[in-house]
Amino acid sequence: MATVDPAQWPSIAHVPSGRAMGLRSRRAEAKFAKACMQAGLDLDPNGQPDLVVDHEAMFARIAAHGWIGLAEAYMAGEWRTQTPVALVKVLSGLIESGYNPRTSSAKADTRFIGGDVPPELVARYAGDGMSSFAGHFSTGVPTTERRSVKSFSPSAGKRGEPANYFVSVTNFSEPLSTEKLDLADAQRRSVGMLLDAAGVHAGSHIAELPSSGGAVAIAAAGRQATVDSLVTDPGTVPGLRERLTLAGVDDSVHINVVQSVQQALARREGRYDAVVSVETLETLPMRLRPTYTAVMDELLTRGGRAVIQTVVATEKLTPVAASSLESLRAYVWPALEYGTKESLRRLVDKHSGLRVIGETHAPEHLALSLGHQRTTFQGQLREAAADGFDAVYRRLWTWQLALREALARLGMLDAVQYTLAHKHRRGVR
Repeated sequence: MATVDPAQWPSIAHVPSGRAMGLRSRRAEAKFAKACMQAGLDLDPNGQPDLVVDHEAMFARIAAHGWIGLAEAYMAGEWRTQTPVALVKVLSGLIESGYNPRTSSAKADTRFIGGDVPPELVARYAGDGMSSFAGHFSTGVPTTERRSVKSFSPSAGKRGEPANYFVSVTNFSEPLSTEKLDLADAQRRSVGMLLDAAGVHAGSHIAELPSSGGAVAIAAAGRQATVDSLVTDPGTVPGLRERLTLAGVDDSVHINVVQSVQQALARREGRYDAVVSVETLETLPMRLRPTYTAVMDELLTRGGRAVIQTVVATEKLTPVAASSLESLRAYVWPALEYGTKESLRRLVDKHSGLRVIGETHAPEHLALSLGHQRTTFQGQLREAAADGFDAVYRRLWTWQLALREALARLGMLDAVQYTLAHKHRRGVR
């Protein structure tokens, strides 16, 4: 606790107390021990424990805040694992065992939240030094089929509007063994897939909504396209400009600082041949997601394509797993909500003139990407400290990477790329 700055981390510095907390804490300890036993996790400090409890304050936090309290105890250093990969094992075991302490919903920020992560932090776990998104590894084999899916358009099945439409669905097989050095190439492959799906080529005008750190803009400019990269955090602009300059593409990329999605919507419509979004949708407040898809529709020229890479929840996501995500809403992304693949299609059908025409699925690639990010971050802890991220922040980042990796390895999360086109393309293919 001595390493916790109460001004920066008030909830971490304060241990819950009050009437009957002693009894509640003991009950929380007993339930935690039972869950660990059911998960096959060793707590014996004299053996080879999977986790070590260093301070009983951990159980007061769990009693008060459930999964958020468990995360806070980890951030405070009240419990630990020997390695970050052991943390993934612990979290996976607890989730599989059904461990579900009472967890209140994290209080969401009412302001627009885009899920921006400090670029200095991204650099400490990104494969390419600038990107936090999942990669697609070269040894994953794609298999494609056309599937008929239900239309959620308000006019579906009426006035000649079909009740169903076809989507090209591509599933990537689990990649062969990979190393953390493969992450950069995998992230570049994700970018290449996005640009290919969007049909980006020489002369294309592309909008990135918002900037994902530079990789998309650099790759698009490398195809001799012109890029408008929208930025919601002015503090990221200097670093982004530096990366563009070093790549020699600064003349082809225009950085536009906007305050919100609504401001982006006010821009002149029909300007872009392609619109690209990378792992932003899941961190947007639900009330803004219809606006976000409308933005893409308004900005896209007739015959253009929008491509979204996002992480979605699968049918395997359990209520326990959903509760565990409250820890990320409390400290990382206040509006985080993983939709389903069907909810994305419903969103697009109902709130835009676009339609999903293609989607790719790569759940194992997401799990591997997060694992390599976790390993990379572990090797950069000293550098992260030098960048100004204190011990609590570093443990928080280890926690979020490990938790999302655990969910991905349990098959509860999937990395998906959606290709969108206008519903009525007037013969344009």
